Amino acid sequence: MCVVVDKISDLKTMLQGFRSEGKSIGFVPTMGALHKGHVSLVERSVAENDITVVSIFVNPTQFNDKNDLKNYPRMPEKDIAMLEAAGVNVVFMPTESEIYPEPDTRVFDFGMLDKVMEGKFRPGHFNGVAQVVSKLFDIVEPHRAYFGQKDYQQLAIIRAMVRMLGYRIEIVGCPIVREPDGLAMSSRNLLLTPEHRKSAPLIYQTLAEARNKTNEFSVKDMIDWVVNRINSDPNLKVEYFELADADSLLPVQGWDHPNGIVGCIAVWAGNIRLIDNMMFK
Repeated sequence: MCVVVDKISDLKTMLQGFRSEGKSIGFVPTMGALHKGHVSLVERSVAENDITVVSIFVNPTQFNDKNDLKNYPRMPEKDIAMLEAAGVNVVFMPTESEIYPEPDTRVFDFGMLDKVMEGKFRPGHFNGVAQVVSKLFDIVEPHRAYFGQKDYQQLAIIRAMVRMLGYRIEIVGCPIVREPDGLAMSSRNLLLTPEHRKSAPLIYQTLAEARNKTNEFSVKDMIDWVVNRINSDPNLKVEYFELADADSLLPVQGWDHPNGIVGCIAVWAGNIRLIDNMMFK
């Protein structure tokens, strides 16, 4: 049986009861409009914990574009049914005033981690993510929290925030879940026109092909090749493609880089912005 709670005080009381029974708590924070990618995180939490809590909250502080916030898909009844079927114990659906009774003015210093890639094109986005996730961690106090690797940079920021604030929470990164044609699952896919949806799989196809060409191109030429190939489709426009250190997310100069290399990309498909990534080394 899945319980839906909208008040922090009610959730804390309920979770305190579980904790007093020695139960482990897994947590999956979401903004709703759930898909199989979210369900894969939930199933992992259900398998690894006694109790699974999922939050549904469209966090206003992480949106640079107010229209994006307004248009973000919301389907709470469908989401709750999906979570119940996946074995979730508690769904937390707070209002904005419940999470932000007053403005959150905290500013996090992540060094360069939030200045590159997404951070460069969406200033303040990761500060908003850190604000809401830290608030949710304080409310839920989970043993483990689950995040998708599709948001690779976000996962790095969350890990950094956990170290910074001294949380004793295990952060579990879960693999990207893709549509049959390779497109990374995202709530934003629902907003694509049929024409743009047809073009969008080119993003994954290009990354997969590029990964097999590291012996043909330098890092710089590889970036150009990926950008040009995707931009050759009139329905797609690359905002950035970076080959970066897997930990620091700073750009790499060559394939002999001593650490792992991740390729991260953001592409506009009409008015919808899609992100994806792939390990190159």
